[in-house]
Amino acid sequence: MVNIKTSQPAGRQGFSLIELLVVIALIGILTAIATASYTTMQKKSRDSRRVSDMKAIQQGLEQSFSDNATYPTGAGCLVSATYLPNGYPTDPKTKASYNSTMTCPDGTSYCVCATLEVESGNSAVNCQGVAGDYFCVNQQQ
Repeated sequence: MVNIKTSQPAGRQGFSLIELLVVIALIGILTAIATASYTTMQKKSRDSRRVSDMKAIQQGLEQSFSDNATYPTGAGCLVSATYLPNGYPTDPKTKASYNSTMTCPDGTSYCVCATLEVESGNSAVNCQGVAGDYFCVNQQQ
């Protein structure tokens, strides 16, 4: 017969209930922190895409002005696919077009805005004169 000795005192096997509860609580806290950080990073990523979209629209409108000596007019200020080769950008979250935020009153100016998700603390005024967290582009010429 072989005697096997353990390093634990007799009668103590496994973890106590308190030890398990502490570990579960720590895992829960770390999960909550990670989820909040991930959500914030997603919002910042979408905002970055919106800013990039606004700059692409601005570049397309400016190229159109260079070729035609006027900005497009009418609903949505749409420029041809020549000036936006990747197509007209859409909001990364809602997939809606930015047309509803655009104004091109008379062919001499334009304004395009995107609503940002992350509050920057710098309130801007959109094309309709409403204050909030927006990124807007206007004519450069």
